[in-house]
Amino acid sequence: MKSNLHMREIKQTEIKQSIELLNYVFQMNLSINKDRLFVSAKSTQFDEGVALGWFDGDHLVAQILNLPFEVNIHNRVYKMGGITAVGTYPEYSRHGLMHKLIYASLKQMKKDGYTISYLFPYSIPYYRKKGFEIMSDIVEYQIRDTQIPHYDNIPGQVRRASTTDEDVKNVYHQFAMRTHGAMIRNEISWNEKYQEDYWEEKFIDSDANLQAAVYYDEEGNALGYMFYRIMEENFYIDELITLKEVARKALWNFIYAHQSMVYKVFGKTTGNEAVAFLMQDSEIKQSLSPYFMARIVDLIGFVKQFPFAENEFHMRWAISDPLAEWNQGTFEIYSDEKGLKVQKISDELIEDVVQMTVQTLITMLLGYLRPIYLYKIERIKGDPSSILLLERIIPTGVPTFVDYF
Repeated sequence: MKSNLHMREIKQTEIKQSIELLNYVFQMNLSINKDRLFVSAKSTQFDEGVALGWFDGDHLVAQILNLPFEVNIHNRVYKMGGITAVGTYPEYSRHGLMHKLIYASLKQMKKDGYTISYLFPYSIPYYRKKGFEIMSDIVEYQIRDTQIPHYDNIPGQVRRASTTDEDVKNVYHQFAMRTHGAMIRNEISWNEKYQEDYWEEKFIDSDANLQAAVYYDEEGNALGYMFYRIMEENFYIDELITLKEVARKALWNFIYAHQSMVYKVFGKTTGNEAVAFLMQDSEIKQSLSPYFMARIVDLIGFVKQFPFAENEFHMRWAISDPLAEWNQGTFEIYSDEKGLKVQKISDELIEDVVQMTVQTLITMLLGYLRPIYLYKIERIKGDPSSILLLERIIPTGVPTFVDYF
């Protein structure tokens, strides 16, 4: 069977095969005729990203899609390759096809100037073996109608608006530019947001459309918005983005105005938002789950752009990478008045330096977990002074990521 397999880019004319593969692997019950909106959106993604596949003759049997995005990492804008549409027909599994597709995708990303990649994992253990690590969490919460908070004397007003309103996009952009980990949305990510069917996956009998509400202060400045749905006498918060505390309170007052219409409020947000603490009645139901994973695509390129918290330091890291050989080896990171320098000094893993895997490195640099904790659980090896130096030079802050692709 292997002799008939070859890897190449997936053509636009082969989008039907791609949808059929996704349908089979993820059991999404999609069809090229019934789900034209989804197919149209996915077809556009294949046109704007880089889609690679394994073919058995002319038959697509495995695929991966890399989308062009940008993210804010500690107030620096990074090019991020978003991996999605990953799938292999089961009869072609265990041949290393996906391993080679991920490798080829990373190699293409590096060539195109991407230094980091995000993905939503269908299997965390699988992607950890490929050099990815958890970088953000998601909180799902449930509030009874009697627990919906209400705040007095809130100035300004909330207006219902189109989900594509420019005020919505402007508020989000301001939020993303000041928020570590956030997607700086382009047309692809906005289209994905409008197509997102998170709540319909949980409540499949509903077909409620996504709606938007925008908060304006007394001067008419948009300072926050919310995407929401009202389905089966429940209120579902898809996204709540605010630039000031007054906007958060005003939007919750908007939800409170629906109290007579709904029994419960369901919401989702990032793992670093203290939802229960912010409620007037904090005895709400909530659950925390791992969300997105990240991977360093080009270690030297990523670290050269990284905003370390100190200007003068010198370190050596021995990094192991299970897939990308260009990230494997011992690296010297040196910063002084002339700037930051990063170079590979050996392809070997020198023993008397800080040692870690590439997946530990990304979760540490993004701030999901701190160096001292990673040292404590033996994900980092090194002398205590080097670990304390890492604590000082890596900015604080857990990534905030509210998108999906």
